[in-house]
Amino acid sequence: MIGISVASGIPDFRSPGGMYDSLKPELITATEKQREMMRRDPTYVVEKSMFMNNQFPYLEVRRPFILGTQIHQWKATLAHYFAKLLHTKMGKLTRVYTQNIDGLQYQCEGLPAEKIVSVHGSIGLVSCEACGASHDFDTFCEQVRSSIKDIYNIDDQAPSKSSNIFCDKCQEPTLKPATVLFGGNLPEDFYDYTVKDLPTIDLLIIAGTSLVVSPANSIVYNIPDSAIRLIVNNEAVGEFLGIEYGPHTTRDVFVRGTCEEIFLDLMLLLGWKNDLLELNEKIPHLSYDLIQKKLSSKI
Repeated sequence: MIGISVASGIPDFRSPGGMYDSLKPELITATEKQREMMRRDPTYVVEKSMFMNNQFPYLEVRRPFILGTQIHQWKATLAHYFAKLLHTKMGKLTRVYTQNIDGLQYQCEGLPAEKIVSVHGSIGLVSCEACGASHDFDTFCEQVRSSIKDIYNIDDQAPSKSSNIFCDKCQEPTLKPATVLFGGNLPEDFYDYTVKDLPTIDLLIIAGTSLVVSPANSIVYNIPDSAIRLIVNNEAVGEFLGIEYGPHTTRDVFVRGTCEEIFLDLMLLLGWKNDLLELNEKIPHLSYDLIQKKLSSKI
């Protein structure tokens, strides 16, 4: 689930206006060869071989996201709470497999951590890419604030030049949020839980994702043939993975729209109006306004 965080104010990476689309390599601390590689393929900024050679592209691009996470700048959306209510009201949630690194689903009280698999790690945890040692998130944020320059020109207190942040254990400058880099290994719980979960799934909800990143997208075709697949997205995705669109399909259901709009409709159809009203200040303004507009139209 990727696009489910857009309503919180966090743009997804691959859509127009997202990180990859708006990346400006000329502002990043890197060699000209590295900048050219980022121009050709913006995902190179989060590629493991790049990070092990030069940590600044990752840290400079991620700086606002890291510091915003520390102050809880973003809130869980309706789509996050839909998963929570599937568990607390219906007991129907097997697991949330999320490719998001924002950790917003952990804000949903009542949704146990063991029900969440952060396939690509979390921005709110810190570890060393070289030795694996864990580090304190708040301390790391202070180091980012004082050591990493602001390429977005939004923090006039940021240094004009980036300097290394070293791991206390191995002394390498490879400290970063515990997110999975391209070329890195996924967390063990992804493999452990998919083996346990997928054979018994009867409904898979695929929400707000391009389904182009593997092995996360393998979930789509590793469930029983009898399982229904509900695709909530602005565009059709996953045809190359076997998802079928059109009137002839017998198992795939496509609902076009934003995650907030579609999951709000589902929550109302399930009779969760009172639960929606109780969310109030817990959700972003965009989500709140959408609820009020939808409820007003039904009066």
